Amino acid sequence: MPQDSNGKQRERGSGLGKVSGKQRVTMQDISRIAGCSQSTVSFVLNANTSVKISEPTRRRVLEVARELGYRPASLPGLNRNRGRSEGTIAFVIDKISTSPEGIVALDGVRQIARNLGAIVLVAETDGDPMLEPRTLEMFIEMGVQAIIYACIFTREVSLPNALVETTTPVVLLNCYTPDGQRPAVVPGEIAGGHRATAALLAAGHRRVGTITGEVFMEATRDRLQGYRNALATADIPFAPELVVEGDWSASAGYRGTRKLMALDQPPTAIFCQNDRMAVGCYEALKEMGKRIPEDISVVGYDDEEIARHLSPPLTSLILPSRAMGRWCVERIMQGDMESDDAGALVKLECELVERDSIAPPPEAV
Repeated sequence: MPQDSNGKQRERGSGLGKVSGKQRVTMQDISRIAGCSQSTVSFVLNANTSVKISEPTRRRVLEVARELGYRPASLPGLNRNRGRSEGTIAFVIDKISTSPEGIVALDGVRQIARNLGAIVLVAETDGDPMLEPRTLEMFIEMGVQAIIYACIFTREVSLPNALVETTTPVVLLNCYTPDGQRPAVVPGEIAGGHRATAALLAAGHRRVGTITGEVFMEATRDRLQGYRNALATADIPFAPELVVEGDWSASAGYRGTRKLMALDQPPTAIFCQNDRMAVGCYEALKEMGKRIPEDISVVGYDDEEIARHLSPPLTSLILPSRAMGRWCVERIMQGDMESDDAGALVKLECELVERDSIAPPPEAV
C-alpha cells in the first residue's frame, strides 16, 4: 500500500473516491499525503505554469492524485449547470489540420481538462454553413458543460445563432465578436510585431525590411502595424519599399527576400512575419552569399519547431496557441459568464525567443 511522506500507509481511493472515510478526495487530502502545500497541488492539477514547481514535486502530486482516485465532481464555476453532461467540454473549430496552431491550442485545452478529469469532445466544421450549426446544436442537446468556439485564423466573427441563444457557457478562441458577446482570447499581434521589429532596432539596424502575410488577414495587418509602431517609436521614417507582401509560405519568403535585397538600399535586417517565410529567406540569403547574422539579421514569428533547427537557429516570437487553449478552460472554471465585463477581449503576449539570427549591422561592427 502507498505510504505518505512520514512512512505511514495511505488508503487508495475507491470507486467513491474515499480517503479516511471521506466521500470524495480533495486537494487537501493530496497535499497532506504528498507532503506539500494545497496551493502547490492546485498549481500542478490545473497545469498552471506561473509558479515554478520542481519536477519531482509535480510527479509526486500527480502520482498521489492518481492513486487516490482524485476526480472533480464537475468543472469549477459550472456546478450550477445541473443536468449537463458532467465533465465535458466541446471544442469546435473551423480548421484543425492545415496549421499546427489549431493542434497546439487543442493540446492546451486538453492539458488542463485532463487534470480536471474532464473530457474534450472535438469537431472540425470546415466552416461549412450547414455543418457548423448542426454541430453546435448537437453539443448543446448533449448537454456539454461548455463550448470553446475556435478559428484557425484570428478574426472577428458573427456568433452563430445556436451560441447566441444557448445558456451553455461559451468561450471564443482566436476570434471575437464586435460587441463582446462572449469571453474571447486572441494573440497580441500588434505588440508582437512591435517586439520583433524592436529586437532588430535594438541591435542597431535602421533599415529593416518585412515580408508580410496576405493583407486581408487580421494577423498580417496587426503585425505590420506593430512594425510601423516600432519604427515610429525609434523616429525612423516608414519606407513602403521595405514592405513586401507574401502568403506565409517558404517560397514567398524566398521571393520577398530577393526583392528586398535587389533594392538600391537593401535592408540590413528582415522581419519575416512567420517562420515558414523565414525558411525561404534563409535560402535566398545563402544563395546570395550573405551570412546570417554577420551580413544580415533575420527574425521570424510563430516559433515553430523548424525555427530552432535552422542554421543559425532563428530568433522568433511565440504564437501563444497553447496558452490560449489553457486560458479558455481557466475562464470556464471561473464561471460568472454574465457579468458586465464577462465578454472582455483578452490579448495574450507573444514572447520573443532569442536565438542566433540577430547581430549588429556590418557597418556598426
